[in-house]
Amino acid sequence: MASRLFPRVKEEVEPCCFPQFPAIDRSFCYSDSSHGSHFSVKNSHEPYCTLESSSARGSYTVYNSSSNGSPMSQQESQSNMSDLHHSPDNTYSSPISGSCITDDVSDLKGKLRELETVMLGPDCDIINSTISPEMDSWRLVTDAVSRRDLKQVLVSCAKAVSDNDLLTAQWLMDELRRMVSVSGEPIQRLGAYMLEGLVARLASSGSSIYKALRCKEPASAELLSYMHILYEVCPYFKFGYMSANGAIAEAMKDEDRVHIIDFQIGQGSQWITLIQAFAARPGGPPHIRITGIDDSTSAYARGGGLNIVAKRLSKLAALFKVPFEFNATAMSGCEVQQEYLQVRPGEALAVNFAFMLHHMPDESVSTENHRDRLLRLVKSLSPKVVTLVEQESNTNTAPFFPRFRETLNYYTAMFESIDVTLPREHKERINVEQHCLARDVVNIIACEGPERVERHELMGKWRSRFRMAGFTPYPLSSLVNATIKTLLENYCDRYRLEERDGGLFLGWMNRDLVASCAWK
Repeated sequence: MASRLFPRVKEEVEPCCFPQFPAIDRSFCYSDSSHGSHFSVKNSHEPYCTLESSSARGSYTVYNSSSNGSPMSQQESQSNMSDLHHSPDNTYSSPISGSCITDDVSDLKGKLRELETVMLGPDCDIINSTISPEMDSWRLVTDAVSRRDLKQVLVSCAKAVSDNDLLTAQWLMDELRRMVSVSGEPIQRLGAYMLEGLVARLASSGSSIYKALRCKEPASAELLSYMHILYEVCPYFKFGYMSANGAIAEAMKDEDRVHIIDFQIGQGSQWITLIQAFAARPGGPPHIRITGIDDSTSAYARGGGLNIVAKRLSKLAALFKVPFEFNATAMSGCEVQQEYLQVRPGEALAVNFAFMLHHMPDESVSTENHRDRLLRLVKSLSPKVVTLVEQESNTNTAPFFPRFRETLNYYTAMFESIDVTLPREHKERINVEQHCLARDVVNIIACEGPERVERHELMGKWRSRFRMAGFTPYPLSSLVNATIKTLLENYCDRYRLEERDGGLFLGWMNRDLVASCAWK
């Protein structure tokens, strides 16, 4: 969602399939050969399709991170299973020796025998009083599987991955494959992509999947893009852009020359309504200059460089007789320096950070801390107003397991909101979710370090960063708030808008999803 790109709608939903973990054979065999420890497995399930991360051969592909994520053959994967766990590049699993595999299997069988005794023994009360916490946790997991409680099984699988409990993780992934569906209930659809993230995390292939799922450029002028469909069926983007534009229009109501720096301009669609609003301003429109910053990923989705945006906005401005200039700055936010922004004396400056700052690495990723560096840079330019629109989620510095739970809760609300607008079997809905939401889910779950670029923070943390950079709050006008409330009347009544702590929050039922605020 964080991307403001406009990808292509394809005529057919692209089939993409999970790598299948094999079912663990009950005759789990251990051999101590010169090639390392291995065990026999069998696969009893047909492959099912979701993302583009793997083949549909029904086999568990083991990825060797030392060979840039290239899949090994099935024979290699079995004979080198212990090598995978010993690999220093495999950051998501602990070393497992041959004897450890035997111990894990014995422990697994022991737990199952203990569970059987608990369930069938005549003195359940006496036995229950001596059950270990680990056994109690195991019983909760098996109970969730038997009840087909998809959400709880997802959480349990993530906990197993977090604890490097690979046997349990494999078993639960196999169970999850029977529960998820890209055309099912919201939790089933989200579960398919979260399972893909877990698989990618174990295979250390999260970054390659994220890059493979980039939103693609439009196929033709007649087809709506995936992101445009999402824009139309959910109010999140409209809410963000409308609140930001309202703050900018309010701050610039008496200015004759306006310079807007947009740190992720995408298609430039946010500025269409603002140009129209300035054209209708009493006394005539101001001279508007927009500096559009964007990187190569956006150019890929746009089908070309920033000249496309320049032509589109220039044509619109000419139509409404608004004096207009466009300054193209094709680079990542991490590369931006003051001289690239071409700030001129006599221009009132507005800076827009819409769904962009969470992509900037902070102090937890890099000593350069581009997230705070950009805020200090912008403050040094003395802008009249700075707008911030971000997803209200906490995935930046959270460890893997709480980050997984936060992602599950956040995107459950997102998928539920989509469900009330687009039919389950709608081809475009599947494409929207796969190409514009699943890619973010996979990145949050599967990637770490600099490769994890989806790093959201809550409004409280953004507020602290802006204050440390020297900003003070710029209150949003009541007119803007009323306009957004009118907008929401066109959508499901389960959306809610709340104004608190100097910001606006758009949510689905009891979950905040997008937050907007302004600073000066």
